[in-house]
Parts: sequence; structure tokens; C-alpha cells
Amino acid sequence: MNQTLSPIEEVLRMPSPGPAPMGIACDGTDIWVGSYESDRIYGMNAQQGTVFEEAQVPGATPFGMCVTGDALRVVCSDDEGDRTIRRYIMGKDFKSDVIRCPDGTGSFIAYDGDRLYLSQRDNKRILELDEAGAVLRTIDVPAMPTGMVVVGGRFYLTTLPSKDSTDVRLACLDARKDQPEYHELAAIPFAARGLGFDGTKFWTVERESNTIIAFAKPD
Repeated sequence: MNQTLSPIEEVLRMPSPGPAPMGIACDGTDIWVGSYESDRIYGMNAQQGTVFEEAQVPGATPFGMCVTGDALRVVCSDDEGDRTIRRYIMGKDFKSDVIRCPDGTGSFIAYDGDRLYLSQRDNKRILELDEAGAVLRTIDVPAMPTGMVVVGGRFYLTTLPSKDSTDVRLACLDARKDQPEYHELAAIPFAARGLGFDGTKFWTVERESNTIIAFAKPD
């Protein structure tokens, strides 16, 4: 863990409903988690930790996800590693429309109420997408994003400095200006993947321990 940053303040931990959780999204008091091994997504009541809904991802493995109104957008990988974005209607099922990720790559996705944003870890960048998946803007990131959510117009990210590093950090990126501003906020003492925000606290997952973790938003 990075010794120059204060660690995050954990609020709670709970077991993941599926093995090897990868992505997470928040919808008020509900959270949504994807499982890398079961190829399913799960809707959970965050207070009780109970599953109220689950669905099989058609022919793919879920990675990152975000809430867009009454739907989820889920980054998925097929057996060849090609990445797409699929739409899941809450309370129903996955729809047939599929957007291919630019260059077939991308892991985590965020929504600001207007646009979708897709992170590409190895390229250290975030892509702003239109509804058809065309790239409108490329935002460079000083580190590798491994989770992403938009809060108050800013990107909050879990990051790694390099692919083989275990130095996970929480960072904030304000890309609303001509010159984006990037600040590291806290150290994360586990391999966090995915990031959600429920209005007061952040949520992430640790794949190796099959655990969902909530932590306080730093001041």
C-alpha cells in the first residue's frame, strides 16, 4: 500500500453473491455486482445484503457496469476477449442491442446523466462515447483506471501505476476544464476493481476474496 497517502475508511464488508466479483454499480439503496466466474449480474439490497434479482449475461462475461435510469450498461467480454457494451433493463432482461467497444477493448464504464464513458486500462485513458459507441473525446489518465464513477461532474477512479503493481489508489479527475486536474486521494489496501457511489459512500469489490466493500468519501 502507498505509504504517502492515508488509507480509505472502510464502512462495511459483505460477501459477493457470485464468485470473483468484477464490476459494481449503485442505484440508490441497491447495488449491482457482476461475477467473472458465473457470468451473471446480481441486484442486491445494500442494507440487508440480500439478492432480489439476477440474470445471465448472454454469451459473455461481465466486467464494469453503471446505472443509466432504469437500465444498466454492462461491459462484457466474449471467449475471444472482444469487449462490448450491453443494456440490461432492471426487472426484465438483457436487450438485443450491443455496442462494440472501440478497438474491442475496455473494462469499466460510467455515466454522467448525458454521456457514457469507457475506461481502457492499458491505454491509460477514458473515452467519451455517443449512443452508437463512437468516440467523442479521449481523456488521458496518469495511471491505469481499474474502476470509475462520475460524482458531481468529476471522475473518481481506482487506479494502478502499472499492470504488475499492487499499489491501488483512489483518485479524482476533473476533465471539465481545458487542462484536466488529477489528484490522488487515498490508498486502497486491497486489489479493488470497479467503483460505484450511492450518494454518501463508495462501493468496490475484491475479486480474490469474493468481497464487496463500502468506504467513506474522502473530504
